[in-house]
Amino acid sequence: MATVPSLAATVHQRVSDALSAALPEAASADPLLRRSDRADFQANGMLALAKQLKGNPRELAAKVTEALPAHDENAVIANIEVSGPGFLNISVADKAIMENLVARQRDERLGVPYKDDPGTTVIDYSQPNVAKEMHVGHLRSTVIGDAIVHLLEHRGEKVIRRHHIGDWGTNFGMLIQYLIEHPHELDHESDTAGAKDAGEAAMARLNRLYKSSRALFDSDEDFKSRARDRVPALQSGDPETLALWHKIVDESKTYFQGVYDQLDVEIRDPDIVGESAYNDDLQQVVKDLEESGVAVRSEGALCVFFEDVKGPDGTPTPLIVQKSNGGFGYAATDLAAIRNRIGELAADTLLYVVDARQSLHFRMVFETAQRAGWLPEGAARQLPFGTVLGKDGKPFKTREGETVRLVDLLDEAVERAAAVVREKADESVGEDEIRRRAQQVGIGAVKYADLSNSMTRDYVFDLDRMVSLQGDTSVYLQYAYARVNSIFRKAGELEPVPHPDLELAQAERALALHLDAFGDTLVTAADEYEPHKVTAYLYELATLYSRFFENCPVLKADTREQTENRLFLCDLTAKVLHQGLALLGIRTPERL
Repeated sequence: MATVPSLAATVHQRVSDALSAALPEAASADPLLRRSDRADFQANGMLALAKQLKGNPRELAAKVTEALPAHDENAVIANIEVSGPGFLNISVADKAIMENLVARQRDERLGVPYKDDPGTTVIDYSQPNVAKEMHVGHLRSTVIGDAIVHLLEHRGEKVIRRHHIGDWGTNFGMLIQYLIEHPHELDHESDTAGAKDAGEAAMARLNRLYKSSRALFDSDEDFKSRARDRVPALQSGDPETLALWHKIVDESKTYFQGVYDQLDVEIRDPDIVGESAYNDDLQQVVKDLEESGVAVRSEGALCVFFEDVKGPDGTPTPLIVQKSNGGFGYAATDLAAIRNRIGELAADTLLYVVDARQSLHFRMVFETAQRAGWLPEGAARQLPFGTVLGKDGKPFKTREGETVRLVDLLDEAVERAAAVVREKADESVGEDEIRRRAQQVGIGAVKYADLSNSMTRDYVFDLDRMVSLQGDTSVYLQYAYARVNSIFRKAGELEPVPHPDLELAQAERALALHLDAFGDTLVTAADEYEPHKVTAYLYELATLYSRFFENCPVLKADTREQTENRLFLCDLTAKVLHQGLALLGIRTPERL
């Protein structure tokens, strides 16, 4: 169906047209429309415009008001008045509000428009390391990246996922050499007897391999030498070495998939394109950078220098593309990935959901790729995220000072959620159903807590707050959704039917106007890569629905028409909550 403009967009256009008619010299001026507690909307643009034109803002506002049609087309604007130093307070007709919501309800996208000029975006997120456990630091990249993928795809963008896993480098010489000398190390079952799934069993085997090989590497110089010699064998494609490398990578992917399944995030094997995928292009990257003069040799290493990047002593800090011993670091792999994503995948935009502490690295990589002509200016963007903190305000660690395993956090979240679900469930609900709901509630709580913060901010990981039914939590939103469903279970033969001619109560108007803003919110969140704007919208929606529920009887309304109209608002609220949370990767149980 055709896109239905929001009431905010319609009112903005009407005021802009009136402004242009009243003051042709200010035809391009923005009326600065926003929601207001004085009316439905307020336009504040007259103040800046009066200053520009050296006029009186109240007089300018009056001229704009007079230029609006005496009988507004389709009766969208019910009332407009000048207040204060020249504000326009605008009220919208109840009928216009409901007719707009009817159009949205009939659209399976709930009025969210497709992007006018969708392109191709490659998004790099959730970058775990092979043979190492995923920890709390991987949570943010995975959850934020997944939400942005959903938002962009919902807008019609072609999105190519890329999980740039750490599957190459010196550690693999150690691991592979140990496997050559201990061929059954990954076959042990003693460490996996208590594993809950294949992923956990795989990690137990990998942990055993890593610890055993590291202990020998640190204590036996001969083994250390053999392990180092194994690295060039891997890089050159030695068949035996590659076969064992594949075994380690496959075991790690089994583990990754188990974590992603628990986190309820879709990760497809073709999207996992690690550092190793670009190995064959690294020599060409070096050659092209050196021949073009973008990179120069310094003390044997190939470096790219920047005027504004210096160390504490004032000496230049370069981006090292190739080490003096001929080895390659992260920069070379990242540059090769850019060449692939822009050249072969034909991406218009590259997004990197990576820890803020790597911002300097990516700024240098992007600038290097631009100098080399591989990356159009502005095509690449890092989406930096802050750190997950403990209640002490420090980076989240275990009591022993170790990095917290991601699976342990998720298990605990589900356990906490199970207590909430049991409290709300009646006696007829079995343990299996409680566990299913607890999984959705607990994982949703973790995701929402992460996404509800601006991604650049650090946030405190507090499970007690996350699974609370009070405050800005996913549990509060899921409970609101479940409460709507409970109304329909009690409604009997009554159906949600809109009645645009009915007068709306204050709580109905507030809820309806917010529902109408769903499309605008998703457009902004997707275009600006800011999922927290969706969480803020949904929290406000649940809050407004709660006020509506308390102040506007639904099944016991004064008339059948009023009941049907309120059921219509309930139905649309449920649909928006469901779709909004789904785009964040959060489930909505029918009951808690």
